[in-house]
Amino acid sequence: MTGSDHPDEPAIGPTASFGFNLAKIPDHGEDSDPILRDGPDLGIVVVFDGMGGAGGTVYTTDDGSRSGAYIASRIARDVVEERLLALLAPERPMPGEATATELHDAIETALQQKLQDLKAPASGLRSRLLRALPTTMAVGVLQRREPESAEWICHVLWAGDSRVYAFTPSGMHQLSIDDLRDEGDAMANLQHDSVISNAISADTDFAVNHRRVMLEAPFFIVSATDGCFGYLRSPMHFEEVVLRSLASSATEEEWSTALQAEIAAVTGDDAAMATIAVGADLPMLRELYGPRLAELDADYTAPMDELLDEVTRAEQRLVEAQLRRDSDTAARWRRYKSGYEQYLREGTDSESEIADDVPQRRIWNPAKPIATGVATASGETATPADAPEEAVR
Repeated sequence: MTGSDHPDEPAIGPTASFGFNLAKIPDHGEDSDPILRDGPDLGIVVVFDGMGGAGGTVYTTDDGSRSGAYIASRIARDVVEERLLALLAPERPMPGEATATELHDAIETALQQKLQDLKAPASGLRSRLLRALPTTMAVGVLQRREPESAEWICHVLWAGDSRVYAFTPSGMHQLSIDDLRDEGDAMANLQHDSVISNAISADTDFAVNHRRVMLEAPFFIVSATDGCFGYLRSPMHFEEVVLRSLASSATEEEWSTALQAEIAAVTGDDAAMATIAVGADLPMLRELYGPRLAELDADYTAPMDELLDEVTRAEQRLVEAQLRRDSDTAARWRRYKSGYEQYLREGTDSESEIADDVPQRRIWNPAKPIATGVATASGETATPADAPEEAVR
């Protein structure tokens, strides 16, 4: 399927694009601005997520105090943009594996040089989680397969857990593979956040992964850091947010603004995204993706939200019942306590006067036999003869 109504007309290329970078702390966001470039037969979407936990070391720079994560994402961005623009040409297929190697070497060299320039003292801490100038990267490179063709080659290059997605009228498709220590799919990682197993840095080995995927227009491609998708209830909810913002927008600027508002309302992290649509203009995209949005709501997100709301209400009722139980128990104990502690309070001790001429009487009754045995599952007591052999030894 192409964006043209007439098969003899050339398939149109990129039609809409936008990018944004939302920082939780103004001027200190550790995601860099995304790379977003498009032409009639080419497209580039790239994001970088400086890893604040692993790269929290603060350095003094000409731009003020900056974390290693902040510095890393921006250096990597500059290197990758320069290299990709030099490599890409419509008439020259991009060599995917060679490009991955070239990007790796160029980023590594730039980060190591920057680390030397910062003259940072060596850290006394030793941990696999600590890295110098660490960042993720997710690259989507679009190249039309042949002139005027509706088929596009998408080169996906990445390190870490930032992602590249393709959105087609049939659904959202993850193209990059998360570099995570624990095995699991996208839903599992939302529920149990895993440690990143491979990320760009100046002082540890890393890999730039590569995949090649064929796409047929119309579609749109998204590169996003985890602040965009990692705080929603499910991958289905992320797809719905992207399509809902598209459905309500008349321009690409409105689409971007609506999507930023949706993400900012839920995210707990910086969030960067770059998007390019191919093969259909915005009105056609809204028409093409309308049925998919309705399907998502009916079959996935609405039922999930309804059940989650039911669980939330049940949990609230449980909390209220526990509070009532605690209050009732405390009140009953206060009433009971007075008699229970009667002989523990001061002034209740007394010495008994024992007469010297008390007649002799029996003091103790004969001792009673003590029943012995093994407690059974029913709560009864088995005699030694009925007990398991190991219990009576």
